[in-house]
Amino acid sequence: MYCSKIAGTGSYVPEGILTNADLEKLVETSDEWIRTRTGVVERHVCREDETTSVLAFEAALKAMEAARVGPLDLDLILVATITPDMFFPSTACLLQERLGATNAAAFDILAACSGFIYGLAITDAFLRSGAYRTILLIGAETLSKIVDWQDRNTCVLFGDAAGAAILQKTAGESRILSTHLYSDGSKGSQLMMPGGGSRYPISLKTIEQNLHRIKMESGNEVFKLAIRAIEEAAITALKYNGFDVSDVDLFIAHQANARIIHAVAQRLSLPIEKAFVNIDRYGNTSAASIPLALDEVVRQGRVQRGDLILLCAFGGGLTWGSALIRW
Repeated sequence: MYCSKIAGTGSYVPEGILTNADLEKLVETSDEWIRTRTGVVERHVCREDETTSVLAFEAALKAMEAARVGPLDLDLILVATITPDMFFPSTACLLQERLGATNAAAFDILAACSGFIYGLAITDAFLRSGAYRTILLIGAETLSKIVDWQDRNTCVLFGDAAGAAILQKTAGESRILSTHLYSDGSKGSQLMMPGGGSRYPISLKTIEQNLHRIKMESGNEVFKLAIRAIEEAAITALKYNGFDVSDVDLFIAHQANARIIHAVAQRLSLPIEKAFVNIDRYGNTSAASIPLALDEVVRQGRVQRGDLILLCAFGGGLTWGSALIRW
């Protein structure tokens, strides 16, 4: 039986930086308010001419270099994003053309902040089946383009980034042990962008109503839901594989809010030093969050062969999930 492993990682953030001090000039907020409630200090934002596929391309190059594979080695390209360059063709197809990966199939995944975990589940299934040997998985977002800069409850949260991973078929011990996916569409209105689809097609009316921007019904409700969901997904992954929390070497949660990460670690009785946090420098980058963090810990030398890594995410949909990896 084949398994799948992460053979290389990469990430990219745009050069532009928006600090909390900058946001104080845009909306009624303060650096102290943002730090204490979210943990965000600054976030990277795209130029007007930078798109999701541009960020994805840069992250892909780094991941491919780390895995020592070329464009023609890729069998499949998956891009997890809620900010595609356009509805169609998919951002994955645009990326395929730019990379010159002519042997690869390509499609997008829409699972909001859980997109990379959903992508891991898909790639793991394809590789375990033997259908493919090498897959490029990317989480990429340009959230600054859909943020409502007049809504202080949401505009302080988000940033732009891309994270990538090359996954390959393996029979070795370094592998994805399991993935676990969940959703609850009944709570979809908690976090959404209503406009632009077939329900509210783009029109002067939808633009006037600001429906093409991120909407969050209740930050406190999302906060509570995220803590419970991430905790349950983490416990499920560990129990499924016969491990305890004490066996975890590194915990990487979606970087939505520093308080969520700390709360989950406390509820799991996981030492906080095992939980990686970089939201202070990037904000919430949705589907890019986990692969960006994973690439950082890899390049910092914080993970060693044999380490047990627990990944968890929660996002719009609502969607959430977990993945347990033996590095």
